[in-house]
This record gives sequence, C-alpha cells and structure tokens, in this order.
Amino acid sequence: MREADRTDNPGASAGEPGNRVAELSFFFPAHNEEANLEALADEALATLPSLAQKFEVIAIDDGSKDRTPAIADDLAKRHPDVFRVVHHPTNLGYGAALRSGFRAAQYDLIAFVDGDRQFRVIDVGRLTERIAAPDSPDVVVGFRLKRADPPIRRWYARVYRLSNRIFFGVRVHDMDCACKLFKREALEPIRVSSGGAFFTAELLIKLRFEGRRIAEVGVPHYPRTAGSPTGAKPSVVFRAVRDFWSLRLRLWLGRSKGMRRGEAMLG
Repeated sequence: MREADRTDNPGASAGEPGNRVAELSFFFPAHNEEANLEALADEALATLPSLAQKFEVIAIDDGSKDRTPAIADDLAKRHPDVFRVVHHPTNLGYGAALRSGFRAAQYDLIAFVDGDRQFRVIDVGRLTERIAAPDSPDVVVGFRLKRADPPIRRWYARVYRLSNRIFFGVRVHDMDCACKLFKREALEPIRVSSGGAFFTAELLIKLRFEGRRIAEVGVPHYPRTAGSPTGAKPSVVFRAVRDFWSLRLRLWLGRSKGMRRGEAMLG
C-alpha cells in the first residue's frame, strides 16, 4: 500500500449542513476526566447535528475513580436518545476502552477523540468531509498540525512513527493522533490483540495488510487544561513496546495466523 493520502490544509471546511453524512457514531474514552467530560459532551451534542443527519455519542468510562461515572450517567439521563455510557468496573487500559467504543457503535461511520479535550469535535468534520470524497477512503486519520505536548512525548512519537514505518510499512504520519474516522465495513474482519497504547497502531497495521485505503487530514491540537496525561508513563510505554514486538514476531511467523489473533473489533 502506498503512503496514506495527506491533506495539510488547516482551513478545510467542516460541518456545513450540506455536507453532512447520513449517520455517525462518535465516542470518547475517559479515565478520571471529571473536569473535561461534561464540556466535551456538551460540545459534541451541540456540534454533531451539523456533521451528521443522525448521530450518537458514547462515553467509555474506563474504571474512573473520580466523578466521571456519575457525570456520564447524568448526561445519559438528560439526553437518552443520543447519549450512552459504557462502564468498565476497573481500569482496563486505553485500547480496551477504544474496543468498547467500537463495539458499542451502531452506525456505518465511527469516529473517536480522546476525553481530554485536546481535539475539538467540529474538526471531526474535516474527517467526514475527506471520507465522503470521490476516492472514498476506508479510514481517515487525523495528524496534529502543531502538537501541543511536552518534548518527551513528541520524541516518543517520532521514534514510534519511524518504527512502524520500518517494521510494518505503515506510512501514517501521526499514528496515535486521537482523532480518527472509520467505515464500519472496513473493521468487520479485523481482530486486535493489544489492550494498551499500541491498540490504534495494531488496528491501522491490520487494516493496511487487509488492503484498506487510509487517508490523512490535518487537525488542530490543543493543550490539556485539566486532568493528568498517562501516555508517557513507563508502564504504558513498556506495554506498547511489548505489544509491538509481539505482533511483529507473529506476523513474521505466519501472517494469516497473526491477522486472526485478537478480539473482534465489532460487537
């Protein structure tokens, strides 16, 4: 597969009523995001009508210990037609939270952002516009136009991007950008083993090996203003490295068997 098609234009139109998709499932994982959850939900509920004729919002509470579960349940009570919550009794990890989101999604287009509000829901419109283009990609991956993260995380990202390009041939510029959009049909045969930070990389790797077309669109990235990031924790990095090499070795030993290993993406 050739390098993913890339759109760098930060001024791309988004969310104009005439360009709305028919249906959109939008979800976000949240672990101890009490300071961000309600504002993100309100933003989604206000914005998504301009992006999709029919939509749903799903919050994935990944074993939060703060008020995240209670806030999410209250939102679901106030907006029962469009807002749902999936609770994990314990913290299962980022990949497990994403898997729950994909499995809960009902519609043919599925988008997610993280629960830390470093992306704006309106910018999902850049992705829906791209997936509706005549060349009709199967996946649209956001890439951060100006990454608002500490230097150590930007360094990790460069090494990670190069490693995935060398060992898996995936030429995505921002593998872990938490602003992505998928066609449901592309996910149907995919199985993913990782439950941690390597989840999205494994997903894109297997989509590439399935011959699916991946496009990229630039999206703004904003500093976290509340809550605490966990992506650079040594335990998170170690788990991602372990999952990286586990997948690489399994695919070397037998691609067909390696592709079948893991849990189904969709419920």
